[in-house]
Amino acid sequence: MTSTQLQGFVLPLAAALALVTAGSAQAEPTVPDHAVIVCDSASFYANYDSSSGPAGLKRVLARGDKVGHTRGAHPVYNGWAATFDFGPDDWGFVRQECLGGYGSW
Repeated sequence: MTSTQLQGFVLPLAAALALVTAGSAQAEPTVPDHAVIVCDSASFYANYDSSSGPAGLKRVLARGDKVGHTRGAHPVYNGWAATFDFGPDDWGFVRQECLGGYGSW
C-alpha cells in the first residue's frame, strides 16, 4: 500500500473514531439532594403526562419520609417534581410544595 493509499484509509478511520468517542460522552448523573415530605401525605406517581397530569399512583408518602430532588437539575412539570424515594429506591413524581427540609439528613 502506498503512502497516499494509506492516508486515504487512515484519515477517514480516524475521523470515524473521533465521532464515535465524541458521541458516547454523557453528562454525569445528578444525585438527588436529600429532602423530606413536608405535607401530611403526598401522592407519589410513576409518571407525568403533559396532557393529562400525573399517572400511575405508586403509593402515598407520609410527612417526614426521606426523598430526594435536586432543584434546578431534576424536572418539575406543572408543579409535579421528579423525586427519588429513598425507601424503596425508585423515581416518581410528587407535588413540589410537599418537598422541603433540604439537606436535613
